[in-house]
Amino acid sequence: MMPLNLADANQPQIIKKLGGNPELKKHLENLGFNVGGEVSVVNSLGGNLIVKVKESRIAVSDELAKKIMV
Repeated sequence: MMPLNLADANQPQIIKKLGGNPELKKHLENLGFNVGGEVSVVNSLGGNLIVKVKESRIAVSDELAKKIMV
């Protein structure tokens, strides 16, 4: 298990755990980050990650990506 910010680009990953407080977990779930769901890093730009979740591309900060364990 590793944080999403360390995952290889364009390699599908399965979300194993969401970290942070309950509000942060709910926010991540609302964005489509669910345990057991698939996510892949598309690109890394200036400390932020572009990730693909459920056919959508979302930009997340490096700090937020560290809370998503794959």
